[in-house]
Amino acid sequence: MTTRKAECRCGAATAVCEGEPVRVSVCHCLHCQRRSGSAFAVQARWPEAQVTIAGETREWTRVNDSGSSATFRFCAACGSDIAYVLDSQPGLIAVPVGAFADPGFTPWPEYSVYEGRKHGWVEIAGEGIEHYG
Repeated sequence: MTTRKAECRCGAATAVCEGEPVRVSVCHCLHCQRRSGSAFAVQARWPEAQVTIAGETREWTRVNDSGSSATFRFCAACGSDIAYVLDSQPGLIAVPVGAFADPGFTPWPEYSVYEGRKHGWVEIAGEGIEHYG
């Protein structure tokens, strides 16, 4: 079974993910742009039972454009997001793909969402990627 370890910037908070993610997606919403500090965010989701979070973390919850809420867990020392949950997807934990610091991370994204807010110079390419508004 595949084991992946994500870390915050300072290494104090980690998320160990067992097995393959059930979903990998790219999000272009303004909230993900702010969260990632980039033009988009990429995250992978696993069933909660397959993710172990360690280290001191804090939580913050926000209401999304859709009216659902997202609760983010971030390192208490450096503030990096290590994981988040969406109340619209119970039982799953999303981990920012960049936190794995693995350029060879697979599987590749299957979904690209909030494309109406995508920067004009960004192109999400690959076979089988579903593109949503």
